[in-house]
Amino acid sequence: MEVISGKIEKAKKVVLYGPEGIGKSSLAAQFPKPIFIDTEGSTTELTVDRLAKPSSWEILKQQVDWVKQQVGRFETLVIDTIDWAEMLCTQSVCAAHGKKGIEDFGYGNGYVYNAEEFGRFLNKLSDVIEVGINVVLTAHSQIVRFEQPDEMGAYDRYQLKLGKKTSSQTAPLVKEWADMVLFMNYKTFSVAADEKGRKHKAQGGVRTMYTTHHPAWDAKNRHDLPEELPLDYSHIAHIFNKNAINNPAQQQPIQQNVQQQAPPLTQPAPVEQPPVQEVQPVQNDAPVNNTAELNPNIPQSLRDLMTQHSVSEEEIQVVVSQKGYYPQDTPITNYDPSFIDGVLVGAWQQVYGMIEDFRKNLPFN
Repeated sequence: MEVISGKIEKAKKVVLYGPEGIGKSSLAAQFPKPIFIDTEGSTTELTVDRLAKPSSWEILKQQVDWVKQQVGRFETLVIDTIDWAEMLCTQSVCAAHGKKGIEDFGYGNGYVYNAEEFGRFLNKLSDVIEVGINVVLTAHSQIVRFEQPDEMGAYDRYQLKLGKKTSSQTAPLVKEWADMVLFMNYKTFSVAADEKGRKHKAQGGVRTMYTTHHPAWDAKNRHDLPEELPLDYSHIAHIFNKNAINNPAQQQPIQQNVQQQAPPLTQPAPVEQPPVQEVQPVQNDAPVNNTAELNPNIPQSLRDLMTQHSVSEEEIQVVVSQKGYYPQDTPITNYDPSFIDGVLVGAWQQVYGMIEDFRKNLPFN
């Protein structure tokens, strides 16, 4: 058996959570070479690389798979926010089982299915870690009433805004998965009191990162960070700069001492840098079909998948008719919405596999 001693430098799994407007996205944008999957459209004011807002759970998973292939181009994947991603997961699970909501399963089964699917997604993010790309999940916070079983009384505490019901298991999964959970909030310096000594108004406040567990919030880290830090990336930058040391693809070439040459008499005109554009996943091996004329009334979640994989409406109609769901001449817009969400979108990999088989059997192939 091989014995491995000492620390192992690898990419990090980070969760940043706090109330809205605290600066979660801005902090995540300072991580090394970030690429955002903006699930709620909150990064429009940030100059960052981003993928289009995913319209379905399947699109989100494909975006993660694409980022995994971009080693060297990006060093950090940011999912902003993971609680909005959870909503896509819940919609997918409900559609796959023909349910209108997670409570319709009964006996808490919906939360079990949701946790299982979300756990598979976290495994997919771990695969991104293994290739050397950091993963940062941002999340909103919520205040919940907490009562410890071995003590009298109860108190309020901040937690991840994942799974608003106590039966949900996604928040514990995320906290266990992460190497670092940082809680961000405004630190109150004092509470003013009136002449009768009744507290009534908080005074002062500074944006603060909390790095360790506290009765009033969840947090953790494995890097001996102080319990409190100013909300500034420079205080945690050293943790992530180490990754480039052991990643040959990211190492900088050694600079040699060479004699400087005299500059040319005429300097070239400065080149204006183009603005940052949204980065779109590209399926290089996908057959080219004309999807520019897709019916705009096709649901967005399905239309995005069709566009990404260059699938035409006719191909969808063929495979659907082959399975006996609808006659081949039935427009997609006439399909039942639950069939679109639960079968075409929810089981897209199988649907696309049927389309690829259909393409192979075309006469010109």
